[in-house]
Amino acid sequence: MSIRFLMAQLVTLLLPIIIWGQSMAEIRKAAEAGDPKAQVKLAGAYRYGQLVFLGESVPMDKHKAIQWYRKAADQGNVEAQLQLAWMYSLFEPKDMAEAIRWFQKAAEGGDISAQRRLAGAYYLGDVVPQDYGEAARWNRKAAEQGDALSQALLGSMFMDGKGVEKDYSMAKLWLRKAAEQGDAFGQVKLGILYDNGYGVIQDNAEAVRWYRKAADQGDAFAQFILGVKYAQGEGVPQDYAEAVRWYRKAADQGNASAQSKLGLMYYNGQGVPQDYVRAHMWFNLAAAKDGDPKAAERRDLIAQLMTGEQIAEAQRLAREWKPKPEAK
Repeated sequence: MSIRFLMAQLVTLLLPIIIWGQSMAEIRKAAEAGDPKAQVKLAGAYRYGQLVFLGESVPMDKHKAIQWYRKAADQGNVEAQLQLAWMYSLFEPKDMAEAIRWFQKAAEGGDISAQRRLAGAYYLGDVVPQDYGEAARWNRKAAEQGDALSQALLGSMFMDGKGVEKDYSMAKLWLRKAAEQGDAFGQVKLGILYDNGYGVIQDNAEAVRWYRKAADQGDAFAQFILGVKYAQGEGVPQDYAEAVRWYRKAADQGNASAQSKLGLMYYNGQGVPQDYVRAHMWFNLAAAKDGDPKAAERRDLIAQLMTGEQIAEAQRLAREWKPKPEAK
């Protein structure tokens, strides 16, 4: 028996003590005595089994994991309620009604992720009847705890008047909170407020500032809008090369509007050398899968200016193209 194997066994045997300060025997004893925190730990051991406790006699057993989570959840342990909800929603056989019931309990106990999940369920009508008012209520609870995504979603609901009365001042308040925490969706929506003068003085430069923050995080829509701003010279000096750079970033991620705009840049030779093959390629991609409705018309029009070989090359490039999501 090798030293490496013995060391690996020792580490895995000690892993519960290293993580929790208790051996598995101690955790099991406490769980059986009714300690909800120990019950959550034991449930986690059964949930992940050999993936975590390689040297322990804790096999992966989803049913036992659910049993122990439920014992703790029935005592009001919020973490157990949350994990039980995820177990019912992620593992077969799924029980989404039961999952929502436990998300509700965890959300009522103040868990942000459960509040966010519940808000999403009500917004989309996922398992529960669609109810924008309830979606706004749960988003607000998470937003008031500082959750950036919930702040952005709540701001967007105030902006659109969904589940709440339309109120641009409240939209600005929540979107700014989210944007200042670095939430890309909040930054984009705040940019839209300034872009259109919704509840604020219209300010292209301020709109661009927030779009850029989201674009720098890889948000494809923000990258597309930033390309438009550079192409039109709104909030920034007109710069076709910079417009192409941002259109390309969004187009590479599959944004159909950006692909169509990039095709136009190649068609007109703005910011790039005129290239009908590349223009055709980007128009073709933009037209695919119910994308930009004008892109197909533009592709067919430019095809009249191209040779058969050029069209074939453009089609080959489009077939071989693959999206390139930006690393966040």
